[in-house]
Amino acid sequence: MQVSLETTNGLERRMTVTVPSASVDAQVEERIKQASKTVKINGFRNGKVPLKVVKQRFGGGIRQEVLGDAINRAFYEAVQAEKVRPAGAPNIEPKNLEEGSDIEFVATFEVYPEIELADMSAVEVTKPVAEVNEDDINNMIEILRKQQGEFVEVDRAAAEGDKVNINYVGTKDGEEFEGGKAEGSDLTLGSKQMIPGFEDGIAGMKAGEERTIDVTFPEEYHSEELKGAAVQFAITVNKVEAQQLPELDDAFFEKYGVSEGGEEKFREEVAANMARELKNAVTNKVKTQVMDALVEKHEFDVPAALLTNEIAQLRQQMMQQFGGGQNIDPSILPDDLFKDQAERRVKLGLVMGEVISAKKLTVAQDLVDAKLAEVASTYQDPQEVIDYYKGNQELLSGIQNVVLEDQAVEAIIADVKVVETEVSYDEAIKPADQAANA
Repeated sequence: MQVSLETTNGLERRMTVTVPSASVDAQVEERIKQASKTVKINGFRNGKVPLKVVKQRFGGGIRQEVLGDAINRAFYEAVQAEKVRPAGAPNIEPKNLEEGSDIEFVATFEVYPEIELADMSAVEVTKPVAEVNEDDINNMIEILRKQQGEFVEVDRAAAEGDKVNINYVGTKDGEEFEGGKAEGSDLTLGSKQMIPGFEDGIAGMKAGEERTIDVTFPEEYHSEELKGAAVQFAITVNKVEAQQLPELDDAFFEKYGVSEGGEEKFREEVAANMARELKNAVTNKVKTQVMDALVEKHEFDVPAALLTNEIAQLRQQMMQQFGGGQNIDPSILPDDLFKDQAERRVKLGLVMGEVISAKKLTVAQDLVDAKLAEVASTYQDPQEVIDYYKGNQELLSGIQNVVLEDQAVEAIIADVKVVETEVSYDEAIKPADQAANA
């Protein structure tokens, strides 16, 4: 077998492969012999069909199968010999497939980029440091009570946190505008569900009361007609409801999996969950900074095949969010919508793979066990969950991949400068983008 390899553009390679005809012809003859033992042709006994007849009837199809196998095998052997790593399937272009002459084909494909790991010692990441105190636990318990609370009708003026049922009509310059009218609409004051000023205008109103308020639509509002527009809303309050919170009793505790031990045990469970959430939030914030630094420090071309695959995955995920992806035309989600995110994910995957290889990292079983225990701890029967994961190779592989990635991140953190900053629990668990805008 003869192989020639050339670089055409960037990561693209063009490889010409020649396979001696003798090896292909010999395989064709062998398969014809094997076929003669099993084919059924009228007028011949089973296993007694002459080779000449078999070749006339089936020789063309058999040769095509042999050629396909030979080309695939030759391509694999050629990339091994040339020590190249294809990124995606090759485009095979046959040049000569004539019987009796050497087989020649051209394979065009991309290769994985060569990545030289950057020096990360100058990179600085911030690690928030926080504790879960009694006030944090009390606040969390109040949040849980509100989640289980019920709204009951009250005869008083509406205040923040109340739910009101309203009718409203919006007008601009005295004319009603599209989308500005509703009847029997529920609204929780303080939810910021409506434009600024709308909910504030309802505060203090009682059931049966009418009021007209002046508000201004935001400049970034989606409707061109209403961007920055000064409008009026005529509002009628039909009903005011206040939230009634449940008592801290056994019935409430059982809703969160605490069947014995009372309030003391419940507070312990809440504290443990908050500590776990805090740990994960801090880890994710540091990890995100490390990932950002990796992308910034490494510049290289991304194989188009990998980018295309990643875009397809992101598109599928979004389509599923739109209702399972059924009856949705994929063309409404163009590639450009996902390109930047897909390129970042592909780059990170390639760099992380290089880190894992360079640092000779392997999955640590004790960390896998710890991660499984962490995942299972939120379920009623943790051991059942652990056994389920261990019995499902796909799920277990997912956990192992997460652990290996975490090991790689820890290896990188060892090379960077970590600055610890004391913050509150709420600040620590707040997503980075929200913290930045706070």
